[in-house]
Amino acid sequence: MILAGGISSRMKQSVISSTTIDPALKREAQSKTKAMISVDAGNRPFLDYLLYNAREAGYKDVLIIVSEKDNSIRDYYGEKEYGNDFNGLNVSYAVQRVPAGRSKPLGTADAVLQGLNVRVDWRGKKFTVCNSDNLYSQKALRILLESRHKNALIDYDRAALGFDSSRILQFSITEKDENGFLTAIIEKPTNEDVRRAQDRKGPIGVSMNIFRLAYDDILPFVTDLPIHPERNEKELPIAVSLLAHTYPGSVYAYPLSELVPDMTSVEDVKTVREYLVREFTHFSW
Repeated sequence: MILAGGISSRMKQSVISSTTIDPALKREAQSKTKAMISVDAGNRPFLDYLLYNAREAGYKDVLIIVSEKDNSIRDYYGEKEYGNDFNGLNVSYAVQRVPAGRSKPLGTADAVLQGLNVRVDWRGKKFTVCNSDNLYSQKALRILLESRHKNALIDYDRAALGFDSSRILQFSITEKDENGFLTAIIEKPTNEDVRRAQDRKGPIGVSMNIFRLAYDDILPFVTDLPIHPERNEKELPIAVSLLAHTYPGSVYAYPLSELVPDMTSVEDVKTVREYLVREFTHFSW
């Protein structure tokens, strides 16, 4: 399940404040979801690379959560609700609608709920869910696909992600028990939260919103999750945290130290393009 139903507000805002981007990129960033922005010489969208890594890791069935206002994903990967064949992947969609009275969707937990409501055939199974604007590696995706645990996440080494310090400070940090099971995901951590994490053995773990979840385990938590009083969204990391808190030892944290390319702002596109030229020299469908 790939979450691509947001309105890319931070990307669009970054276009307004940037004076250095070329007109073609500016038009794309203003009109498309950020996962569909071209990132190579062949005008291949960012999402192609994530799907490629997913296929190479062993995934076959892909559900993309899309916006009701942006058709760029459907136009590219197939218009059918279910059963679009894209380079060996079976691509289907679920629409995350904007509720009446709101200017944007209800958040990532709501996106997962919309996906589960569409793919009821996933009941009794496990699925991987991730953002559409991060390029997770084949290794990370394979770890979760092959996990023996019902629920798990990739616990990234905060120091190895490849972001500048100001952005890293905004990332969620993880807390684990002595056996490596998640106890909490702390969104928007304070300095005290970070200091407490530094006092523990090992690197500071960061959640980049990539999870392996059992359909039946996570469903009640994304269904009943309240809207966050400050951020005004239903957030998947909070739902996973509640699952881990309610059932101790139910969510395993796999440590991983590697770069995670990100497409949050228009300034990230140049960095992503450089990474792809360096790391995907033999990319081919």
